[in-house]
Amino acid sequence: MPTPHYGQPRYRVIADDLRKRIESGAIPPGALLPAESILTAEFRVARGTIRKAIAALREEGLAATEHGRGTYATPQTQNPPDKLDASQREVSADERLATLFQVEIGTTLIEREKVIRRGDHVEAVVRAYHVGHVSP
Repeated sequence: MPTPHYGQPRYRVIADDLRKRIESGAIPPGALLPAESILTAEFRVARGTIRKAIAALREEGLAATEHGRGTYATPQTQNPPDKLDASQREVSADERLATLFQVEIGTTLIEREKVIRRGDHVEAVVRAYHVGHVSP
Protein backbone atom coordinates (compact mmCIF):
# COMPACT_ATOMS: atom_id res chain seq x y z
CA MET A 1 0.00 0.00 0.00
CA PRO A 2 1.40 3.41 -0.90
CA THR A 3 2.47 5.63 1.96
CA PRO A 4 2.10 9.40 2.05
CA HIS A 5 5.32 11.13 1.13
CA TYR A 6 4.77 14.67 2.43
CA GLY A 7 7.09 16.42 0.01
CA GLN A 8 9.82 13.75 -0.15
CA PRO A 9 10.67 12.33 -3.58
CA ARG A 10 8.62 9.18 -4.05
CA TYR A 11 11.70 6.99 -4.59
CA ARG A 12 12.99 8.12 -1.15
CA VAL A 13 9.76 7.01 0.53
CA ILE A 14 10.04 3.62 -1.20
CA ALA A 15 13.73 3.30 -0.26
CA ASP A 16 12.82 4.10 3.37
CA ASP A 17 10.15 1.40 3.35
CA LEU A 18 12.50 -1.20 1.86
CA ARG A 19 15.27 -0.15 4.28
CA LYS A 20 12.92 -0.80 7.22
CA ARG A 21 12.11 -4.25 5.81
CA ILE A 22 15.82 -5.07 5.49
CA GLU A 23 16.79 -3.68 8.90
CA SER A 24 13.87 -5.45 10.63
CA GLY A 25 14.74 -8.78 9.04
CA ALA A 26 11.51 -8.95 7.00
CA ILE A 27 13.92 -9.18 4.06
CA PRO A 28 16.81 -11.15 5.59
CA PRO A 29 20.45 -10.82 4.48
CA GLY A 30 21.01 -12.65 1.20
CA ALA A 31 17.29 -12.74 0.34
CA LEU A 32 16.15 -11.31 -2.96
CA LEU A 33 14.21 -8.08 -2.89
CA PRO A 34 10.80 -8.31 -4.54
CA ALA A 35 10.94 -8.04 -8.33
CA GLU A 36 10.61 -4.58 -9.88
CA SER A 37 7.23 -5.55 -11.33
CA ILE A 38 5.94 -6.49 -7.87
CA LEU A 39 7.25 -3.27 -6.34
CA THR A 40 5.77 -1.13 -9.13
CA ALA A 41 2.37 -2.70 -8.44
CA GLU A 42 2.73 -2.42 -4.64
CA PHE A 43 3.75 1.24 -4.64
CA ARG A 44 1.84 2.19 -7.82
CA VAL A 45 4.82 3.95 -9.39
CA ALA A 46 6.85 3.67 -12.57
CA ARG A 47 9.70 1.19 -12.88
CA GLY A 48 12.21 4.07 -12.99
CA THR A 49 11.07 5.20 -9.54
CA ILE A 50 11.65 1.68 -8.17
CA ARG A 51 15.08 1.59 -9.79
CA LYS A 52 16.03 4.90 -8.13
CA ALA A 53 14.89 3.55 -4.75
CA ILE A 54 16.97 0.39 -5.21
CA ALA A 55 19.95 2.48 -6.35
CA ALA A 56 19.67 4.49 -3.11
CA LEU A 57 19.76 1.24 -1.11
CA ARG A 58 22.82 0.09 -3.05
CA GLU A 59 24.57 3.39 -2.29
CA GLU A 60 23.87 2.83 1.41
CA GLY A 61 25.26 -0.69 1.23
CA LEU A 62 21.91 -2.28 2.09
CA ALA A 63 21.43 -4.00 -1.26
CA ALA A 64 23.54 -5.42 -4.08
CA THR A 65 22.62 -6.33 -7.62
CA GLU A 66 24.25 -9.19 -9.49
CA HIS A 67 23.70 -9.89 -13.17
CA GLY A 68 21.62 -13.03 -13.50
CA ARG A 69 20.79 -13.15 -9.80
CA GLY A 70 18.84 -9.99 -9.08
CA THR A 71 18.95 -7.57 -6.18
CA TYR A 72 19.37 -8.94 -2.70
CA ALA A 73 19.74 -7.59 0.82
CA THR A 74 23.37 -7.47 1.86
CA PRO A 75 24.50 -8.81 5.22
CA GLN A 76 24.64 -5.92 7.67
CA THR A 77 27.53 -5.62 10.05
CA GLN A 78 28.14 -3.06 12.70
CA ASN A 79 31.66 -2.61 11.34
CA PRO A 80 32.44 0.49 9.30
CA PRO A 81 34.36 0.15 6.03
CA ASP A 82 37.99 -0.89 6.43
CA LYS A 83 39.15 2.43 5.06
CA LEU A 84 37.49 5.65 3.98
CA ASP A 85 39.62 8.17 2.10
CA ALA A 86 38.16 11.63 1.60
CA SER A 87 39.58 14.51 -0.36
CA GLN A 88 38.47 17.90 -1.58
CA ARG A 89 39.81 20.10 -4.35
CA GLU A 90 38.93 22.96 -6.65
CA VAL A 91 38.20 22.04 -10.27
CA SER A 92 37.13 24.00 -13.33
CA ALA A 93 33.67 23.22 -14.64
CA ASP A 94 33.81 21.29 -17.90
CA GLU A 95 30.95 21.50 -20.41
CA ARG A 96 28.85 18.88 -18.63
CA LEU A 97 29.26 20.33 -15.12
CA ALA A 98 28.77 23.88 -16.40
CA THR A 99 25.48 22.81 -17.98
CA LEU A 100 24.33 21.02 -14.83
CA PHE A 101 25.16 23.93 -12.53
CA GLN A 102 24.12 26.54 -15.10
CA VAL A 103 27.46 28.33 -14.86
CA GLU A 104 30.12 29.24 -17.40
CA ILE A 105 32.69 26.67 -18.47
CA GLY A 106 35.76 27.16 -16.29
CA THR A 107 33.83 28.30 -13.22
CA THR A 108 35.46 27.07 -10.01
CA LEU A 109 33.67 24.12 -8.43
CA ILE A 110 34.53 22.06 -5.37
CA GLU A 111 34.94 18.33 -5.96
CA ARG A 112 34.63 16.12 -2.88
CA GLU A 113 35.64 12.51 -3.34
CA LYS A 114 35.20 9.57 -0.97
CA VAL A 115 36.84 6.21 -1.66
CA ILE A 116 35.40 3.38 0.43
CA ARG A 117 37.54 0.25 0.71
CA ARG A 118 36.83 -3.17 2.14
CA GLY A 119 39.91 -5.31 2.41
CA ASP A 120 41.93 -5.02 -0.78
CA HIS A 121 39.16 -3.79 -3.06
CA VAL A 122 37.41 -0.49 -3.61
CA GLU A 123 33.75 -0.81 -2.75
CA ALA A 124 32.64 2.64 -3.91
CA VAL A 125 33.88 6.00 -5.14
CA VAL A 126 31.54 8.91 -4.49
CA ARG A 127 32.17 12.32 -6.05
CA ALA A 128 30.10 15.37 -5.25
CA TYR A 129 30.42 18.84 -6.74
CA HIS A 130 29.22 22.24 -5.62
CA VAL A 131 29.87 25.85 -6.49
CA GLY A 132 32.26 27.59 -4.11
CA HIS A 133 35.79 27.51 -2.77
CA VAL A 134 37.71 24.96 -0.71
CA SER A 135 37.43 25.67 3.03
CA PRO A 136 40.76 26.08 4.83
